[in-house]
Order: sequence, then C-alpha cells, then structure tokens
Amino acid sequence: QVQLVESGGGLVQAGGSLRLSCAASGRTFSRLSSGWFRQAPGKEREFVAFISSNLGTTYYADSVKGRFTISRDNAKNTVYLQMNSLKPEDTAVYYCAAKAGWASGSTRDYDYWGRGTQVTVSS
Repeated sequence: QVQLVESGGGLVQAGGSLRLSCAASGRTFSRLSSGWFRQAPGKEREFVAFISSNLGTTYYADSVKGRFTISRDNAKNTVYLQMNSLKPEDTAVYYCAAKAGWASGSTRDYDYWGRGTQVTVSS
C-alpha cells in the first residue's frame, strides 16, 4: 500500500510560480512511476505530467509544456511539480498519483492517489 500526500498549493497571481510536492510512504517509491493530474470545477480530471520509475522519463500535457517541470527525489520519497508562468486556466485541484510499471497519462492506470491540493491563479 502507498500513501500520497500533496502540499504546496495556494493562491497566486497570473505569471507567478508554485511548487507542489507529493510525499509518499509505504511501498518502495523508487519502483513506482508518478503522475500529476488536475481537476477544475465541472470538468473531468486531466493529465498534467508524469515521470517514470526507471529512467526518469518525463512527459507533459501540451497545455503545460514549457511551463511546468516534474521531478522526483527518491531519497526523500517525493515527487515535485514546479509550475511557472501560471495562468488562470491552471486553476484546479492538483492530484498526485503512482503506479507500478510504465508511466501513463491515463487516470485509469494509476493505483494510488492523494487527496489533492488546491491551486488558484487570479487574473
């Protein structure tokens, strides 16, 4: 079993930055691929970024490419999402997720989820 806890959300002006953290406990974190997803009010949960367990391969949604960076520190069992040049449309609850094996951009593939952290970007 894996427990994930997100932190770092908050209110920021457009153009600003935030860094989200996802602390994991339980199963060996280094063997898990991790992803960040977000859900805005009235919308489905959508993929933001993932990082694989083995090579640390990363992949981003087109909407955040060039602005967001996902990284991981296996010694700290933590995954990060650095968010720069934030836009009002980035406002959502951000969720961390983890899975064994290959990373994926689909919510259906992830076994473990955090409870989310709110990010609000004002215009």
